[in-house]
Amino acid sequence: MFKTSIRFFNGREGRAVWDDATNGWFFSVLDVVGVLNGQDDYAKNHNYWKWLKAKLKREGNQQVSATTQLRLTAADGKWRENCL
Repeated sequence: MFKTSIRFFNGREGRAVWDDATNGWFFSVLDVVGVLNGQDDYAKNHNYWKWLKAKLKREGNQQVSATTQLRLTAADGKWRENCL
């Protein structure tokens, strides 16, 4: 069972999902990128994450784990897939 929640990082919202199977939280990568860069624009966060993944791949680095896309509520209230 998944339970969604809003977490705060340095006073900024970040979406999270609780997974009973793994007994842990999953956080939206795009929200974390936005918090770290101080950026509220979803498109800019998405583009930065996309660029960073490509750069790391070119350099021969791998992500710690494969990312999964789960549906989270967007700022406009619609459900969209987001990298977690």
